[in-house]
Amino acid sequence: MLNKNEKKQLVEEIHQKFLASKIVILTDYKGLNVDKINALRRKLKESNIEYRVVKNTLLIRASEDTDVAVIKDQFKGPTAIAMSYDDPVAPAKVLSEFAKDNDKLEIRAGVMSGRFLDARAIKSLSSLPSREVLLSQVLSAMNGVPTGLVRVLNNVPQKFLYALQAIKDQKAAA
Repeated sequence: MLNKNEKKQLVEEIHQKFLASKIVILTDYKGLNVDKINALRRKLKESNIEYRVVKNTLLIRASEDTDVAVIKDQFKGPTAIAMSYDDPVAPAKVLSEFAKDNDKLEIRAGVMSGRFLDARAIKSLSSLPSREVLLSQVLSAMNGVPTGLVRVLNNVPQKFLYALQAIKDQKAAA
């Protein structure tokens, strides 16, 4: 049991984490045994995602004046929060994958950039490619434009030379 000062410190710590996080996802973990929760925590930690179980009243206080306040009415029942500070897609992917194998884990809601996300939106978010894949796709598209331009510009003098060669051959034949 936490005393009043410890609760204040915890609320302030979570408040700062809410401010820094790119996405916060709420889950209901009721029915999962300790081994499964620990397995989920390990998977989330591998992707640099924090997963915590905190009392709802403390979460409501910590969410004040943050984007997470949008979902404070969702803080009911057994609640665990997943917070990512880097990649907003990663927690959605890991939680959705884990929920496929463990039907006891329920993804309830989330918030990203102040926007409410329901379970369906989080599932859609999980189908997006990872940040690294998206960046590589953008880079390859950006690389393709100059390469194509160089090819087009290279073809102009080449075709001009072919035309000159054809004219020379025509005059030589005449």
